[in-house]
Amino acid sequence: MIIHILSLFPAYFHSPFDQSLIKKAREKGILDIRLVDIREFSKERHKKVDDTPYGGGPGMVLGPEAVCAAIRQVKKEGSKVIYLSPQGERLNHALCEELSKEKELILLSGHYEGIDERVLEKEVDREISIGDYVLTSGCPAIIVLVDAVCRFIEGVIKDPMSAQQDSFQDGLFDAPQYTRPRVFEGMEVPAILLEGDHAKIEKWRTEKKLEKTARIRPDLLKEKKS
Repeated sequence: MIIHILSLFPAYFHSPFDQSLIKKAREKGILDIRLVDIREFSKERHKKVDDTPYGGGPGMVLGPEAVCAAIRQVKKEGSKVIYLSPQGERLNHALCEELSKEKELILLSGHYEGIDERVLEKEVDREISIGDYVLTSGCPAIIVLVDAVCRFIEGVIKDPMSAQQDSFQDGLFDAPQYTRPRVFEGMEVPAILLEGDHAKIEKWRTEKKLEKTARIRPDLLKEKKS
């Protein structure tokens, strides 16, 4: 997958994407992450890309000229342009899996008070939010989206079953996990996990998933039933 990241601060992404599984996926050629500085497309003398909002209000708004030019520079037939915004559809497990099937994503980071609405109308395919809160910019949200989506791309995770058995795959939280030592500070691993009866273990895990989901996120159970 090719991922273009359009931002005012491309250096923000160097460290997160030069670590761990994403770094290995880039080295293998599974992921091609390309950073684009929106300021480079400004025609202003001092690379100015923002201005005060029409109608008044606090803060500054990214203007359409540089942003549209940056998008059009990298956009190809089949590319999906995504604007990370708290006003977008909620990022979830199913949406991550859906996006992982795309060949090329263009991820647009918001800054300041947002982006001129005409950019969204002319160039953006989807607005996506990582939660009901506001960040200082869309950069952290892009990191979250890339990390969550790439787990579903073949070859990024060594064991593909890992992505299929995590939380939310079946609409529920994941079951509790344990490893050695068998006893830690007086707390023992549940005996059922040591018996080797896989049918019983699977039943126990399903019960634990339901218990925790019902306790912390009962809304997920309602969605599962509907």
